[in-house]
Amino acid sequence: MPFSDVYPHYVKKVERKGRTVEELHEVIRWLTGFNEKKLQQLIKKQSNFIDFFDAATINPNASLITGSICGVKIQEIEDPLMLKIRYLDKLVDEIAKGRPMEKILRSGL
Repeated sequence: MPFSDVYPHYVKKVERKGRTVEELHEVIRWLTGFNEKKLQQLIKKQSNFIDFFDAATINPNASLITGSICGVKIQEIEDPLMLKIRYLDKLVDEIAKGRPMEKILRSGL
């Protein structure tokens, strides 16, 4: 599945809850290491999630992302690709729930 197909849903979710695309991009940048230009290239190219995460440098603090997403505990996900996808899903959920950015980005933990 192309990341670009899911991205608009992330945008709608955060904006519907009063958050911004800039905040969404900040968490994507934190998780993947992508700058704005690289993110836009991957969206425009319609990269699938495999290519999207293959191009990423996953933040070493990503393992601090815990909890459940879609009824599945993140800590129990064994497939590396699905784990990265669920990390991103969880970060988007945290934005939408109004969590402060410093907590979402696991600052000071």
